[in-house]
Amino acid sequence: MMIEFDSLHPAEQQALLALKESTNNVFVTGAGGFLGQRICRILRAGDINVTGFARSQYPELVELGVVMIQGDISDLAALSSAMQGSDLIFHVASKAGVWGSKQSYYQPNVDGARNVIDAAKELGITRLVYTSTPSVTFAGVDEENIDESQPYASSFLNYYAQSKALAEEMMLNANSDDLKTIAIRPHLIWGPNDPHLVPRVIARAQAGRLKLVGDKDKLVDTIYIDNAAYVHILAAVTLADTNSSCAGKAYFVSNDQPITMKVMLNKILACANLPAVSKRVPAGLAFAVGCVLEKMYLLLGKTQEPMMTRFVARQLSTSHYFDISAAKRDLGYQPIVSIDEGMTQLALSLRNSKDLGLKA
Repeated sequence: MMIEFDSLHPAEQQALLALKESTNNVFVTGAGGFLGQRICRILRAGDINVTGFARSQYPELVELGVVMIQGDISDLAALSSAMQGSDLIFHVASKAGVWGSKQSYYQPNVDGARNVIDAAKELGITRLVYTSTPSVTFAGVDEENIDESQPYASSFLNYYAQSKALAEEMMLNANSDDLKTIAIRPHLIWGPNDPHLVPRVIARAQAGRLKLVGDKDKLVDTIYIDNAAYVHILAAVTLADTNSSCAGKAYFVSNDQPITMKVMLNKILACANLPAVSKRVPAGLAFAVGCVLEKMYLLLGKTQEPMMTRFVARQLSTSHYFDISAAKRDLGYQPIVSIDEGMTQLALSLRNSKDLGLKA
């Protein structure tokens, strides 16, 4: 369904109008993903030409006027061909998740990032907005109101975080007068049609397997999907400003509303009319179970994600919220949808999906 320009938040409208002044054709990798689709839809609402690149077909985007090209970012030739005529790239595509082999993460996340950079340089594309993650700094301990001065983790609990750190560093090092780059670090993106956090929480709750980890409620940052897409647009607009100082930098972004994991999970459950979660598992036990399961899955050659991993155990039992003053100052970012407003939209979406006979 096409998003009408008039239905957008005034700040989104303003950002789109500014982007259109500096941009003719936008290229979006991972266009079929949760964030990629939202970025494409907002761009099309602003009547901006978009080419989407994804591994699968997405007829719903084609209906919006997005030129969809099927391919893999590990294929440099295919990527370069698809990027012809673009003057701005949103590199959103990556392999997410918490479990998998080194190669399964490095090929799309590291090699893919290198290909995007190489193709952009070859074609003379001048702006590149990269979707990173706060996981690049996460070493398994509390992160309380940290800013971008926090270094990359010295050791990582999975290949996802490690590969994203390498890719982000590569992106920022590629910044030059000819190709301006910026990295955006959204944390826990959620909202209607979320294929990751929301369905996982609901499924585990329905199966009676959802539990809180640790005996203390720690604060975490999240970001509603509209805010995540909006800040990407702002980043592209700001890169076009010759006086901007954001090029070559990374930015934490969030809803700017730190919330305990317990409250966040229970808000999601309430949207699905499910009872609140209250049962807890000790953090040490969860980490130990994660260690054992990871070793077992490696020995057995299993590719599916274990019920618990070391990374998930630490994520669920530590604080991770961020000082986003740099994004506010340099990009002009302010969240346009609050957590409660987003939950209202999520509840409506879940209700409609059930009315249509779809899975929540």
